[in-house]
This record gives sequence, C-alpha cells and structure tokens, in this order.
Amino acid sequence: MLTVYVPRPNGLTCAEREPGAALPADAVWIDLREPTPEEEQFVESALGIDVPTREEMREIEASNRFYEENGGLYMTATLVTKLDTDQPERTQVTFILTGSKLVTNRYTDPLPFRRFIAYAARHAAVATSGAMVLAGLLEAIVNRIADVLEKVGGDVDAISSKIFFRSYETSVPLDFRHVLERIGQSGDLVSKASESLVSLTRLLGFVQQSGNTQVTQDSRARYRTLSRDVLAMTDHSNFLSNKVQFLLDATLGLTNIDQNNIFRILTVVSVVGIPPTFFASMWGMNFKNIHEYDWAYGYQFGLVVIAVSALIPIIWFKWRGWW
Repeated sequence: MLTVYVPRPNGLTCAEREPGAALPADAVWIDLREPTPEEEQFVESALGIDVPTREEMREIEASNRFYEENGGLYMTATLVTKLDTDQPERTQVTFILTGSKLVTNRYTDPLPFRRFIAYAARHAAVATSGAMVLAGLLEAIVNRIADVLEKVGGDVDAISSKIFFRSYETSVPLDFRHVLERIGQSGDLVSKASESLVSLTRLLGFVQQSGNTQVTQDSRARYRTLSRDVLAMTDHSNFLSNKVQFLLDATLGLTNIDQNNIFRILTVVSVVGIPPTFFASMWGMNFKNIHEYDWAYGYQFGLVVIAVSALIPIIWFKWRGWW
C-alpha cells in the first residue's frame, strides 16, 4: 500500500491520490507498507531512487545497511514488533531520505508508526520535511522501546520477589517451570530490544555524519538527543540482561536445591527402612532351627526389634540435622 503524506497548517495529512497520478510536489513522506512491485517501480521512477525489496532488506549485510547514493541516504534498521504478544518478532524497515522527502519501506505495521501518524496529524511543526519526519519516527520507536524496557524491568522485579522473597510457610511450592518460562520471555524481549537499539545507534550516527544539506540543524539537534537517549537505554538493557541472567542462575540453583532435598528425604526413608526389612526378612525364613519361633513372646519381641531398628536411624538423622 502506497500512502503519501503532505504537511498542512493543522498537521501531517494523508493526500488522496488517483491511481497513476504523480506524487504531490509538497509531499514529505511516502510510506510503502507491503508494497506491490508496481508501487515500488512508481516510487523509484518518480524520485529516482532504488527501493530495496523485502528479500534484499533481509539479506543485506549489517555493515552495508547504511549508504549514500545519488544524494539520497539509505538506511535499513532492525526493529522489534509484536511486543505485546508472547512472541515478539524482528523486522527490517528501510528509510530513504532523498531531498526533502522521506520514503519508508516496511512489511509490518509497528505501533510507533501508528502513534507518530496520529501525533503528527495534530502537530504541524514535527513534520515540515522528510528529515523531521524521520526524527519523529525514530523518537516514536525509541519511546516504544523505552516502554518495553520499563515493562521488562517490572516483570524482572516481580520474578525476583517471587524467587527470593516468597514465604516458605506456604504449602504451595514454587512453579519453577513457570518462572523459567517468564525469565526466558523477558530475556528474549531484552535481547531483541538491544538489537534494535544497536541498529538505531548506527542509523543515528550515520545520519549525523552525512553531508546531506536537507538535514537541518534543528533535525540534527533532535538526532543528537536521540543518540544520547539510545545510549542510556542501551546501558539499561545491558543491566536488565545481566539481571535476567542472574535470575536464571538463581532459579536453576534453587531447582537443584529442591531436587537435593527430595533425594535427601528419599535417602533417609530408604535408610530407615533397611534395618526393619533386615529383621523381618531374617525371621521370615522358614528354618526349623530359628529359636525365636519357640518363644512365647517371640512375635512381640520381633515387633519391638523392628520398631527400635527403625527409630534408631531416625533419631541419628535428627541429631545430625539431616532431617
């Protein structure tokens, strides 16, 4: 789908365009979302650029995702989408800054794009040129990642409280499988957010170092502010990643402790049952020369011996503090 946005006094407005009609001269943003080959060719011929296909966006090397050609800046960033689901995904979005226009090529509809479109429709100052639109989109993306990291931080704190500050007086055991699943989800989300931050860091550095005259001082100032924000968020994501790893190690350690406690109980029970089993087996043999068979109180004697043989290991384990 090809969507063209033009600046208006009240804000960024979607321009209605007849099929096959030329692009508006005052267009600042041409958005290609899951474009058809015909739409790609139309934008390429109208602006004199080369829009990468979906396969090219996926296969392009990370070191070649930022380049300048014929005065246009080509930037392909890796973003994370579907953050509100259990399975967030990576996606590639290409930004092409050519003249006063910005061209975006994407095959998903991330929430930051929808938020920026709604915001720019009410604030005209944020979308006066393609460079300003790019800055606004990047701000929306960075804000979304900040929200995700804040959510992950809350989840990590909740998991930490559940692991280290749970009441041991409760009879409900901790479901380590569920805890490991939550830790894994948080770690996966942090890793994808970190990958997006790295991609954005390189993109912002490339834009600031470019000699494109369309990138004004105001937009460069916004890019510098975004670079500082991304750097701070990268440090925070590293902190969350380390904390997730710590919780993973702690959970595995507690799992081993609980397993050892179970094996210790089984060991105590088996050891306590060995002496009674020995005496019961000995007196259960049908030999005629077993003298206890002829005692008047032989049965009672056998029961007392079996009970005492079971109590002695229990008392010894209690004294040693093993049970």
